[in-house]
Amino acid sequence: MNLEAISSEYREEINHAITLLRPYTKRAYIVGGSVRDLYLGIGLHDIDIEVYDIEPSAFDTLMQRIGAVGVGKSFFVYKLGKIDFALPRVERKAGFGHTGFDVVLCEDEKEASKRRDFSMNAMMLNIFSGDLLDFWGGLQSLKAQEISLIDEKSFKEDSLRVLRAVQFSARLGFKIEAKTLEVMRLIDLSDLSQTRILWEFEKLFKASFLHYGLYYMYQLALFEKCLNCKVENRFFKVARSLLRCKKNFEEDIYSYYFFYIVANFLGHNPLEWFKALQAPNHYLSFFKYQPFLEGELTDQALLHIALDIPLKNWLGHCKKGVKEHAKALGVWESVFIGGIDVQEVIRDGFTHAAIAKELRRRKMEKIAQWK
Repeated sequence: MNLEAISSEYREEINHAITLLRPYTKRAYIVGGSVRDLYLGIGLHDIDIEVYDIEPSAFDTLMQRIGAVGVGKSFFVYKLGKIDFALPRVERKAGFGHTGFDVVLCEDEKEASKRRDFSMNAMMLNIFSGDLLDFWGGLQSLKAQEISLIDEKSFKEDSLRVLRAVQFSARLGFKIEAKTLEVMRLIDLSDLSQTRILWEFEKLFKASFLHYGLYYMYQLALFEKCLNCKVENRFFKVARSLLRCKKNFEEDIYSYYFFYIVANFLGHNPLEWFKALQAPNHYLSFFKYQPFLEGELTDQALLHIALDIPLKNWLGHCKKGVKEHAKALGVWESVFIGGIDVQEVIRDGFTHAAIAKELRRRKMEKIAQWK
């Protein structure tokens, strides 16, 4: 690949890295998802560079001299601007869970790249020459739009890779290769922390090809394994509802819709899911009032919901036409007032908690008479 294809935003940082590393090595590579995204023409978020032929102490000294920040000192990883610099390493299973690995430095590119999860993430691009090292068929996977593992033994040692595969499928619109899918079916996910499961799901639910991710969640029984719910023959109904509503999702509350739609269609309380997944408090507070309504949404139904929250904060607004309907009723941005004056209620002799109770009663009366 011609390194000039890298956008100007990153080109200057790559040139700076070349200048810094030239006195030490000719083997420094852009690695991981950065290479994949360059070949796919996807915008980069950051760049990982793996540096060979330099002693760890000299690498530390260089990184400290240029003001790079250590982000994984035991792994010799430093961040400078949009680039993460690291020494090449291999990981050996040493304990329980997807974090239970010992890390050992490695000077062989093929061996170091073998630790990556999928072939498409194991390509290496030399920053000096632009030469590509592709030991595991990464380019072939990209052309086939397929996700395939590198090494079955090491793949099985990290259960997080099951969720990462599903997430990549949903992000890229790639199929998971048949053998890889069969291996994934047999991997126990019980060692994954609930917080990490939620984090991976959040990335999945924002993906452009959500239907791929949903399909593999179904194929791999992730609804059962991660959310403790049976989908069975209801999967296609749930998936259709999600995909129909997706175009109406509001960006600032995007990660909530999946749980709202799936939990309600499957007869589960999303609050129980959040407790089990050790979700941040914002999930619990947002879902305190989220009624689920099926069928036609009448004026009265929407106004009843708007007694408590503006409809822009009700996740059911993702159904076709609801946003426009709510705006016409004046309850998209604010709760339903109904022309009821709180001062009039006070003048009528209501005090303290009785004020709110009477306000609500009068608003509900207004809704009942709505035409």
